[in-house]
Amino acid sequence: MGPSNGDEEEKSVILISDDEAENPLGSSVVLVDAPEKTVLEEEKSGEVVDEECELMVTFCKQAKVMPHARYDCTVHPFERMECDTCSPLGKNADICNQCYCYICDKLASECQNWTTPSLCHCNAHNKSKFWKDQRDFALAGVLVMFNLELTDIDADLRHGGSLLINFIHELSVEYNKYLVGERMPPKRHECFCLPKLPPGRCSTCKSRHMEVVYKYSGVFALVTRFLNQAERENPKAAAVMFLGAAKEIALHKDPALSWQNLGQTASLKIAVPCLLQRITTQLQRMLVLCDFPKSLYEKFVNFFQSISLPCHCFGFSNSLNVVPWDHVLLTTVLKGQNVTGQRTQKGRKVFLWETLPVIQARVEKLVDKTNYKEVVRYLRAVKCNDSQGLRDLRDKIPFYLCKTGDFLDAAHSLLFPVDSLAGCTASRITPLQFEVYLKMFRTGSVPSGKDFQDSGPWVTTGSPLKDGVLIKQALKLLYRNLLLYRNPKCWSSLIMILGSSSLLGRNGYLHPLSLKEPPLEFQEGVLAASSGLLDELKAKANISLPSAIFSPHLHREACLILAVQAIQQMLFCDLPYLTSFLEIALAFGNNFWALKLLLDHLSYEEHILQGTVNLILRDLNCRRATMLKLWQNLGPQYVGEFLCLFLTCRHKKMQSIGLFTLSIITENLHMCPWAKHLCNFFHNAGLRHLPLGTTAHHEVSKFINILEKL
Repeated sequence: MGPSNGDEEEKSVILISDDEAENPLGSSVVLVDAPEKTVLEEEKSGEVVDEECELMVTFCKQAKVMPHARYDCTVHPFERMECDTCSPLGKNADICNQCYCYICDKLASECQNWTTPSLCHCNAHNKSKFWKDQRDFALAGVLVMFNLELTDIDADLRHGGSLLINFIHELSVEYNKYLVGERMPPKRHECFCLPKLPPGRCSTCKSRHMEVVYKYSGVFALVTRFLNQAERENPKAAAVMFLGAAKEIALHKDPALSWQNLGQTASLKIAVPCLLQRITTQLQRMLVLCDFPKSLYEKFVNFFQSISLPCHCFGFSNSLNVVPWDHVLLTTVLKGQNVTGQRTQKGRKVFLWETLPVIQARVEKLVDKTNYKEVVRYLRAVKCNDSQGLRDLRDKIPFYLCKTGDFLDAAHSLLFPVDSLAGCTASRITPLQFEVYLKMFRTGSVPSGKDFQDSGPWVTTGSPLKDGVLIKQALKLLYRNLLLYRNPKCWSSLIMILGSSSLLGRNGYLHPLSLKEPPLEFQEGVLAASSGLLDELKAKANISLPSAIFSPHLHREACLILAVQAIQQMLFCDLPYLTSFLEIALAFGNNFWALKLLLDHLSYEEHILQGTVNLILRDLNCRRATMLKLWQNLGPQYVGEFLCLFLTCRHKKMQSIGLFTLSIITENLHMCPWAKHLCNFFHNAGLRHLPLGTTAHHEVSKFINILEKL
């Protein structure tokens, strides 16, 4: 309200009613009207007071008519009926220049269906459920079937609705083609007419045996393309598209009078469940991964439950009954307050039971948020009808525990199953995973990515395992998995890890250690205790290493000797299954004393010694180029000690490895510029003083002479 001043612009007042229900006329605008007055009369006008509403009007003027729905027009009377669409009622077709169409939400003069028979938007008003539904459909389009409020609908939902309505039109055309069917050529039936004609020649028999085949392949292909498109859209648009498609194909019926087994895509009763499986799986993942508003989430679920599914799709009835993230049972599991995933509700036990796609989606989301402790708690508690799929997810529990820094629990989780049916994870890990686990246990670091093979730096998350615990857990893993046990890569990984520092380099590589050879008495003591210890590791869940042998001073050396004894046992039992031995020998690095200890014990069994030598010679011959590059990197000191180890071996078969290595270097001197430094090493090592007349003495002397001439 504002007074009229000569120097100020005139101001007018329109009183707006806040509640249409209080207005018996249903009008959304209340006009305070007054006839025009002269200036003198305006000055003499007194205050008008409405005591009931406590409203004081000090000035009023002829109101300006604002835009309004046709039924609120004060110029032309309006007649209300529930759903009359045949023709305009009374003077409903009359309009002023500010009348708007209730359905189209635009000026009545621009409405194309204002007086159209069977539509008649001029009769629309807000007190009719029929007209309200018409308005919602006009504004929301196909989205109205999701029972969405207009305030819920955003650009993504409108986009999904637009794509859905186009799809429905295309699907209708394709489905009608399916209903027509295809007439297949008749088979050559015997003719029973008179006169009897040859098979396939009688037109009467042809028409009698004409078969109509209904192939759903065209519909299946169209729906599949639409689902492919939906998977590329934003979550809200995709959800609308998936749900709309589900409703449409659920209405499809097979017109064939008998079962026609035409294949997975051509038979409706096979194709529709296949499509629904894909749709429900995607929707389950979206309900878990996408942060839909709660009201929208519930409307999506309610819409799917309202779909009338045919009998061949009844299995999907409860597909979208996905436990929300704030569910009591789920939240207590994630927080660690419930480790079993079950609770008693109204006198009966309730379990945390979910389908595999839902479990996969929850794990994915928790991992993305780096909530690894919650992932472990969830996987240990949740149950699923797909036991193998759940087992595969649970196999990553030890990795997630490493991400939390709990390496001891991770090592135990590898060996002890979550449930008795799945078996332990150790029986299913790969050689690569075995190596990564040992590296994590050794260093207390983990890959920064979400998986074993993710590239990127390693980060420290906890304290590494002690050497005694590490060797026990590593050997248990090998004993639980025969494929690992017979894989030379796994044994070389174990030796390499035991001979490395617990500090991880910036590049993610381990630093090899050169362990001093322990006293002979110490070696014999560890070897004497090793056989019994290894037998206990195979049979018992947990053992203790003798503190007198595995002392703090020589614990690394003791662990390496224990590993040597384990390799020896493996060779004695499983040598025929071994594909290589050279990489095991190379894994000892500069700890040649440990390698010599292994080779010396192999000489007690002739066939084991011969088999091992043959493996090494074959590896050297097949991998010459690789070995030359490796020796270039390791340098003459390493090559010299490697040669010295084999050439001075008391067994001639072992000496053949050193001689073959000499021949490789001699034949490729142009690739071995470091070879000239071997002369000094051979002199210092006393290789010139090998027993005269032996093959080793002859070849070493010959090799030294060649090098001295360079």
